Amino acid sequence: MAIKKGDHVEVDYTGKLKDGTIFDSSIKEIAKKSKYYDKNRDYKPLGFTVGKGKLIPGFENGVKGMELGEKKEVEIPPEDAYGKTGKHPLAGKTLIFEIEVKKIG
Repeated sequence: MAIKKGDHVEVDYTGKLKDGTIFDSSIKEIAKKSKYYDKNRDYKPLGFTVGKGKLIPGFENGVKGMELGEKKEVEIPPEDAYGKTGKHPLAGKTLIFEIEVKKIG
């Protein structure tokens, strides 16, 4: 069953910059390799409803059409992430996410 708008999904992900710098991950072992590791965080798959607008548009659009267990790398330009300019630390950057679908529904 391919993911579509309105589906609740859970995904593991790792977010990187083009130079390979990891800025976020739902996977503890990977997060430990980055300077952003937080020992107080509960590392687990990210759950969200596709199309609700709770995540950056490029991430939500990237999971559409994926199947349970599928892994995919998604490159998200600044305009589909945090914008070309702005105060967010990732504004103006192309983001690369490695995504694995863990649950649909």
